[in-house]
Amino acid sequence: MRLTYLSLICLTSILLSGQSLHSEDWTRFRGPNGQGISSEKGLPTNWSATENIAWKSPIPGDGWSSPIVLGNQIFLTTATDEGASCRLICVNREDGTITWNTEVHRQKPGPKRRQNSYATPTPVTDGKRVYAVFYDGTVVAVDLKGKLVWKNTEVDFFSLHGLGASPILVQDQLVMPFDGSSRTENRLGWKIPWEQAVVLALDTANGKVRWKGKRGKSRVGHVTPIVVEDGKQIVTAGGDRVQGFDTNTGERIWSIYSQGEGVTPSPVVGDGLIYTSSGFEEPTIRAIRLGGQGDITKSHIAWEQKKGVPVLASPLFVSPYLYTITRDNILHCLNAENGDIVWQKRLQGVYSASPVLVEGRIYILSEDGVTLVLQPGDRYDEIARNELGERCLASMAVSQGHFYVRAAQHLYCIGK
Repeated sequence: MRLTYLSLICLTSILLSGQSLHSEDWTRFRGPNGQGISSEKGLPTNWSATENIAWKSPIPGDGWSSPIVLGNQIFLTTATDEGASCRLICVNREDGTITWNTEVHRQKPGPKRRQNSYATPTPVTDGKRVYAVFYDGTVVAVDLKGKLVWKNTEVDFFSLHGLGASPILVQDQLVMPFDGSSRTENRLGWKIPWEQAVVLALDTANGKVRWKGKRGKSRVGHVTPIVVEDGKQIVTAGGDRVQGFDTNTGERIWSIYSQGEGVTPSPVVGDGLIYTSSGFEEPTIRAIRLGGQGDITKSHIAWEQKKGVPVLASPLFVSPYLYTITRDNILHCLNAENGDIVWQKRLQGVYSASPVLVEGRIYILSEDGVTLVLQPGDRYDEIARNELGERCLASMAVSQGHFYVRAAQHLYCIGK
């Protein structure tokens, strides 16, 4: 009898451990690895506005930040009072009820692009606090019960486009790029390069500045950074620039000239290369080799491709391919080794959300709320097409066997 009881205890522990190993928190923009790739299992391939929906919760205000997931808590930002009231919302992952809705800042709304909002940067969490950035450059930290811990107003941000990049966490630092333009000289920082862009690192404990990374001459951008070389280096891009910064000091290690302002897609990394895109004027995909120092424009670009350049949605690397969606909504599959186009397919609708890879399937969400499910490979292979019937610009989150999709008025939990 005792052996049976102990065996049951061991079996229960193994099952619980296995469950935790297969459950992954989605803690930042594009997930824990910043690449849009999930290790989750058991995700659905088919749904509609009424089928395979675990719950649907109304979200007040406006915002295109993506949801993030920590255990049974979902966090997202929103702006009410015509953009003036900046709020962090916590949603119960199990039933979709709002646990708390806290105003963390008041800001003065200003100009932005139509596709943008006053609460676009996706929050990030380290499991102890949630960190968020808003339109005017204010950074806040709240605890998991919604209490404001600190606020930093070091950057008085302005951009004709608004703010679109999202913060990341690395080594107890919150890192956020601010690639804006001048309040007084309309073309400065937008059409004319300037030296006011900054990559800011704040201490997560108190919100104080650890370092400020300088780009040099650059222009507006909306690119969320990624981390490479085991956390030692931060790769971040703005208008005209792709650069690597030392995580500890903020020293600029390398820089590449990549002409174009208003760049939005975040880089992805794979097989020793960083895949980036430039903005308007000279849109180009560039594959950059790791390991350079100084100006490496002439020495470390592995290949360039002027077709298939993503404009809003970030690329997705699924070896040996790179998937991108262009301004005219053509999905491209490129050979990631040399940039050659393998195939292309014109899609219906407009695509702002970045795609995700789950269980070997690619999920691409359109602004019309339609999710295409594709099988990666050397041809276009559509598995499913799922319609929610509500406008969607935010990238989806994946955690604990479900998709979380933020639409214009609701947050959807998709799955069993």
